[in-house]
Amino acid sequence: MRLTRFTDLALRVLMRLAVEEGELPTTREVAGAMEVPYTHTAKVVAKLQHMGLIEARRGRGGGLALTAAGRAASIGGLVRELEGPGDVVDCDGTTPCPLRSACRLRGALREAQEAFFASLDPLTLTDLVKAPTGPLLVTLSPSPPTG
Repeated sequence: MRLTRFTDLALRVLMRLAVEEGELPTTREVAGAMEVPYTHTAKVVAKLQHMGLIEARRGRGGGLALTAAGRAASIGGLVRELEGPGDVVDCDGTTPCPLRSACRLRGALREAQEAFFASLDPLTLTDLVKAPTGPLLVTLSPSPPTG
């Protein structure tokens, strides 16, 4: 099982916001701290806001904040929603697999995928940001501008 970069970045953004103390970071600041492109981070922030996990405030005193729902959400549930429906393998792609009508692998992989998600279900952001991760996240700051 491999997570998409989108899901990976979404989880990292949520973890960063879970340890935020003081002034709310902007999307640009979070992107800099995570060393990822601003455009990717902006898409992730929009999705997380749509999911009700973060709040994005504009203007002076604005920034990104984790909601109560975001803080309490199951990591397994988040990953399921961010990854979307689909099998580990694409048996019906442009060149359909000739074994698809009698294949046992697809079912076994689907079962393994669900076991992966189920192992993440009891975890929340609070679990993920316990030491040593949380203290390290607090120290992350945007990279200085080059030029």
